[in-house]
Amino acid sequence: MKKSFIIYLFLTLSVVLYAQQHRIKVACIGNSITYGYGLPDRATQSYPVQLQKMLGESYQVENFGKSGATLLNKGHRPYMQQDEYHRAIDFAGDIVVIHLGINDTDPRDWPDYRDFFVKDYIALIDSFRVANPEARIMIARLTPIADRHPRFLSGTRDWHGEIQLAIENVARYAGVQLIDFHKPLYPYPFMLTDAVHPDPEGAFVLAQTVYSAITGDYGGLKMPLLYTDNMVLQREVPLTIQGTANAGDQVTVSIADRQMKTKVGPNGKWSVTLPPLKAGEPYTLKISTNQKVLQYHNVLAGEVWLCSGQSNMEFMLKQASTARLDIPRAADQELRLYDMKARWRTNAVEWETTVLDSLNHLQYYKDTEWKECAPETVSDFSAIAYYFGKMLRDSLKVPVGLICNAVGGSPTEAWIDRTSLEYHFPAILKDWTQNDFIQEWVRGRAALNIKKSVNNRQRHPYEPCYLYESGIRPLEQYPIRGIIWYQGESNAHNWEAHEALFKLLVNAWRKNWNDDCLPFYYVQLSSLDRPSWPWFRDSQRRMLNEISDIGMAVSSDHGDSLDVHPTCKQPVGERLARWALNKTYLKDIVPSGPLFRSADVRGEKVYLSFDYGQGMRSSDGKSLRCFEVAEFEGIYYPATAEVVGEQVKVYSKEVRNPRYVRYGWQPFTRANLVNRAGLPASTFRAEFAVK
Repeated sequence: MKKSFIIYLFLTLSVVLYAQQHRIKVACIGNSITYGYGLPDRATQSYPVQLQKMLGESYQVENFGKSGATLLNKGHRPYMQQDEYHRAIDFAGDIVVIHLGINDTDPRDWPDYRDFFVKDYIALIDSFRVANPEARIMIARLTPIADRHPRFLSGTRDWHGEIQLAIENVARYAGVQLIDFHKPLYPYPFMLTDAVHPDPEGAFVLAQTVYSAITGDYGGLKMPLLYTDNMVLQREVPLTIQGTANAGDQVTVSIADRQMKTKVGPNGKWSVTLPPLKAGEPYTLKISTNQKVLQYHNVLAGEVWLCSGQSNMEFMLKQASTARLDIPRAADQELRLYDMKARWRTNAVEWETTVLDSLNHLQYYKDTEWKECAPETVSDFSAIAYYFGKMLRDSLKVPVGLICNAVGGSPTEAWIDRTSLEYHFPAILKDWTQNDFIQEWVRGRAALNIKKSVNNRQRHPYEPCYLYESGIRPLEQYPIRGIIWYQGESNAHNWEAHEALFKLLVNAWRKNWNDDCLPFYYVQLSSLDRPSWPWFRDSQRRMLNEISDIGMAVSSDHGDSLDVHPTCKQPVGERLARWALNKTYLKDIVPSGPLFRSADVRGEKVYLSFDYGQGMRSSDGKSLRCFEVAEFEGIYYPATAEVVGEQVKVYSKEVRNPRYVRYGWQPFTRANLVNRAGLPASTFRAEFAVK
């Protein structure tokens, strides 16, 4: 018995020793981020230590990070000249994970020695291959550097981007695995304590990234949140369906008579593009791996639109003036609604501390799913989106899917991606709660909501980038036909800034959906007794000529002098639909009321020409009103206005040499020019040269 126990103990110890001797060795190469600088307890919190816990005892993970190290061998602290490098070579890792380049953004390094970066990186990789010819090499895209960094605009931002591209070139040339340390941290700037170094949670994110890259474990088959029963897939276009799964898995996607298979990449991502679907059916979409099957039932193919903005887009059908009549007859199985509602409305309240942590983690929207349009589902849905979708349904006779993602009070900058703002409007990111580019009301409401926070990097839905990161990025480029947008009230204090922001917004969303011509139709602000609104409305009008594939629905005739939320939403939704029907679907329908085009001065009279001006008249049968003319800017006189053929003639006995004209130039206007279709003219201001 004793002899048997000794043999058993000997065999057990032999197995343990063998396992220890044959553990897979992982060498983590890097700078202070790998080392764990700034962590309260790097011995337990650095990413290599956390990676060891994830991988388990069959792996041996060692940390060879060196604070301040550069990849460049002519840099101020070359990694290949450090003791950590030599110990890593002696370790001869089976897996080598390299994250270097952050310190190369130093002005002592990149400006002078950038031409050596790729070759120096390849030399570093080759040295680990010499130490262990079987080594599996992984190189990481750089972790983010936040805009709070003191050198962000003086070079760090641009050099960081250039180094990212160089690292991608190295990966391709050297045939090594590229992992991404940037994307998983980028939307969470609060994890970068000093704008560079991750906190313990950020280090966990890095460890999880490396763990998945090593093991191929990405949590199995998962789909973006928009994939549910009752969804609408975009018809008559090559249909891209994408998701994540474990690396190397085979994914099969089938719908109708179409089936495609693909292999999941090392980064856990997969994508297939199916031939176009014709409108209709209900289909069943099946997506499967060997381990998991996902099935989505009652799926339609049709027209999918994203409906976004602030409170006037969020404004629910049950609040509209037409609610009592239209909600009971709203049942339509081929109109589908996906309603993204906020967990916490930005009312004038202090949010509890439990809310604040969820906000930082971008957990702002409630879980939801596609639903068929019915009185009980449409009541709380966007009124404007509903009337837009209903008009498409009536005109196109195909299924329509509406994704509503609107947040009351939200400013334009909250809906723009971080990269666009960092490169094209960085001033709006700096100290946003005290930033005059951001409307005072917006800043005040945000400050009230997060008053209980003790985190000086606390986030809020109104913060620049926030709603893009929490509400647009997760849509994962779900195929859509176009976008309708009603927003601007929270940016009307500064139309000049909004012009730049709106263009960034349109470009960012088109880039996200990889479609430079993605239709984008928006609502011009209505009438309200706020002094800056005439200038803002005119800025919105001018952008029609500055951005391609857009359209603007005029709403000034349905404003309310005291209420920023006019209740008459049906005409506005249908005017957006007119733009879509005319420009996107090429239907013979007038998309807009008169839009000012040009002015012809003849003596004391000005003849105004308009796009969509056929059959111009007054909306109420009375004389045209709210036209003004001036010889000198700022000194306007009321003008007589008459329709003459397809033009409007304006004049005033007070102005001998008119050089300026404006129409509806009051915050709350009763301007009454319409065209044959009864659609109102946009308010405008114009300057012209006298011949």
